[in-house]
Amino acid sequence: MNPAVPTRWRSVLPHLDAPLPPDRTQQAAGSDGAGRSVQVNLPLELVRQSTQPREYWDVPAEVLEAYRRYRPTPLWRARGFEKAVGARVPIWVKYEGGNISGSHKLNTALAQAYYYHRAGVRELVTGTGAGQWGTALAAACALFGMECTVFMVGTSLQRKPYRGVLMRMLGARVHASPSSLTEVARSGQDSGNSLSLAIGEAVEYAARTEGAAFCIGSGETYSILHQSVIGLEAADQLAAQGATAGAVVGCVGAGSNFGGIALPFHAAATAAGTTPPLLVAAESSSTPKLSRGVYAYDRTDATGTSPLEAMYTIGSAYTIPDSHSAGLRYHGAAKVISAMRHAGQVEAVAVDQVDALAAGKAFTAAEMTLPAPESGHALAAAARLAAGGDGVPPTRDGVLVCVSGHGYLDLGAYEQFLNGELSDQAPDPQTLLAAVGGLERVGELAVRR
Repeated sequence: MNPAVPTRWRSVLPHLDAPLPPDRTQQAAGSDGAGRSVQVNLPLELVRQSTQPREYWDVPAEVLEAYRRYRPTPLWRARGFEKAVGARVPIWVKYEGGNISGSHKLNTALAQAYYYHRAGVRELVTGTGAGQWGTALAAACALFGMECTVFMVGTSLQRKPYRGVLMRMLGARVHASPSSLTEVARSGQDSGNSLSLAIGEAVEYAARTEGAAFCIGSGETYSILHQSVIGLEAADQLAAQGATAGAVVGCVGAGSNFGGIALPFHAAATAAGTTPPLLVAAESSSTPKLSRGVYAYDRTDATGTSPLEAMYTIGSAYTIPDSHSAGLRYHGAAKVISAMRHAGQVEAVAVDQVDALAAGKAFTAAEMTLPAPESGHALAAAARLAAGGDGVPPTRDGVLVCVSGHGYLDLGAYEQFLNGELSDQAPDPQTLLAAVGGLERVGELAVRR
């Protein structure tokens, strides 16, 4: 029998070595490019969830009712995948692709839509990369009777037009980014097809639209809190089978999927006074913020007006190479994940696009489940950990990996992989150095004083 859906979210904030570094307001900030002030107004409960070191937060009844339509999500031992990759320890898979959005993103979209609706907001506006977050928010807005506007990375929307169709089926308005609707796109502050630009467009659009609010799904501390349902369920499901995990793996765009699967294990171990499992963040080699970036104050979007957050980053101005893992094409990591990486509590591994899709292909054939390319990065990292070998840290017990979404709208990427048409574009070291050259490292100001 499956364990019950968690009725409380669990925060990792009480179990950090130190409080998160506070955000900073940029001296030149305050304009959306047209002379208007840009502020992101959060419902008070989301502010509390991001700042208070309180361990447990009740899931509102309306959100819990929605969760029960698709949760608990499945967890199984991937014996076929183990055999395919030569695993020496069990690989346990937690699968989040079985809801309308096709990914874990719905867990926080439902919570956020609930809180914004209670605050009187009529329309939520967002940016999305691969489209899972945009779809999730469109679904949540439909459930709570709200309007929804989505700016989706243009190259991703072109490759996956049915993501746009699904969002429109749910009542959302969908715009390819860069669009002609915002000053930030017209000004060329971010000339690439990036998630940072899509988010910047959404921030600007929401700021000038009455009754609207900007809403984001991945890197915020409250988003990671809502995603804790993944790890909480997984812990109960493993215990029900008498199993343990020596390593927990998730892919990282900004961090909500990885945080959702991994951080509840860290909180539980710390609370019990035991050693946490190895927490491994799998990122794209084309956007290697945790493995090759710097811990510095950087902006979260392309407007140039957002507060500076302490994050591992490759620079918000860095032009990220095109790839099929659009959900991972974000320049920075969430401040919670970044702080834990800085404290040595999180490990990071960069995975090539080709290796990720190869892992996805092997998983599809072995487990009869098609993962998203983003999830393929986590599967590739999990396979390395389970098989061991040169340069791979040893892991005790089994490996738990989150397959964050399905890949049915990503078959174009797999087709290119099968045809041998894909390559990887890892950042040039000098280009990376230039992109972060002007950023203030965390702790740098205190050292100068």
